[in-house]
Amino acid sequence: MRKLVYYIAASLDGRIAGPKGEFGFFPTGDAQQSAAYAGWVNSRLPETVPTAMREPAGVADVPPARFDTVLMGHGTYRDALALGAPSPYAHLRQYVVSRTLGAAPDPAVTLVDGDPVGFVRALKRERGRDIWLCGGGKLAGALLPEIDELILKSYPVVAGAGVALFDGGFDPTPFLAADREVFPNGVSVTWYTARR
Repeated sequence: MRKLVYYIAASLDGRIAGPKGEFGFFPTGDAQQSAAYAGWVNSRLPETVPTAMREPAGVADVPPARFDTVLMGHGTYRDALALGAPSPYAHLRQYVVSRTLGAAPDPAVTLVDGDPVGFVRALKRERGRDIWLCGGGKLAGALLPEIDELILKSYPVVAGAGVALFDGGFDPTPFLAADREVFPNGVSVTWYTARR
């Protein structure tokens, strides 16, 4: 069965974006450190590079390593729209979960306005690669029981406020740390698997 994988960047205090959706505050180090880190990330999961950035990142023709589907909340998609990207991951099947969007402004994006848990369960039963949950916090909170793996890019910064990594009710859910990579720029990437 396909897995739902929440692959996301967060601050030390668990914020995936600032109060207004800001995400440019994540430090990546000097130019050399930043290039080495981006190269490593892009080589591991090239399909997570937005379509507009694939050619500059050198992954335009690189096949997916793990995901063929991306799922995002309205806030995450709104940020893509603000950047002029109505189809931010055109190389993947794209789904946006929103009860207020009304209609997706791009035919390559499918709007999901019903139960996200039921929708993800149906996606998991389909054939294909794993499903990437790329944000946001409210959707991750709603889908917590369905998240099979968490890949957390932890940046050495405290945001103080903003969008939480998981925004939902109190629901302690154990995960097991399976692997970790630490970079000279202070970023760590940790792979967690759900303990069910």
